[in-house]
Amino acid sequence: MEERAITKSHKITINNRKEANITGVIDVISFDVEEVKVETELGPLVIKGNDMHVKNLNLEKGQVDVEGHMDSFIYTHVKKNENGESFLSRMFK
Repeated sequence: MEERAITKSHKITINNRKEANITGVIDVISFDVEEVKVETELGPLVIKGNDMHVKNLNLEKGQVDVEGHMDSFIYTHVKKNENGESFLSRMFK
């Protein structure tokens, strides 16, 4: 039997820095008027700006729409050690 590589799908569409449509969303970690944090198929994403709010959220389809003035989109990641454990998971054992 042949193994297939699972491709992860994630896309961001930004309209005039006032609206972002994001696909490949697994979860919304947190949000307020200055920052929206989402977990995507390709890792955590932080959107910074002001007067922001989540307009539409559909986790079944993996979609979220954010409105407001957006200044930055930053992908973060948790480094894992050779055992596959992240720093945070080792810290809370």
